[in-house]
Amino acid sequence: MSSEPTPPPGPLIAPLSALARAVYLGLALLFLVLGIVGAFLPVLPTTPFILLSAWAAARSSPRLLGWLENHTAFGPMIRDWRRGGVVSRKAKWMSSGFMAASGAWLLWSSHPRWAAWAAIACMGCVAVWLWQRPESFPDEDQNSGRG
Repeated sequence: MSSEPTPPPGPLIAPLSALARAVYLGLALLFLVLGIVGAFLPVLPTTPFILLSAWAAARSSPRLLGWLENHTAFGPMIRDWRRGGVVSRKAKWMSSGFMAASGAWLLWSSHPRWAAWAAIACMGCVAVWLWQRPESFPDEDQNSGRG
């Protein structure tokens, strides 16, 4: 008999079918492409699409998930989000700036004003939610006062 205690059983999760894995992989790739495009177009947000890509990749492709987690740009945001829903202040300011610029561009160029205002309202809700996210981890806040 082994002297080590056996870990409690985790939740039983049935393996995904090939079709379900293919759908999740398709979503992971779609979200990744949208996130990359969002890095260059202010209308699309990068971080939420990369996080969605990681979520879908975790259900379909360990290889893609590993690539995302180890990517120099995407990895830190995925790890920070998983560790505590942290969004850096730099990311908040960049997102807010791009949303403001997008809103101004929509008002300037959009023919149906209601569509521009609807998009601005959505961006406003996202900005409020975003600024409520923590910017650092609680253990880092405690350690920052020590020298």
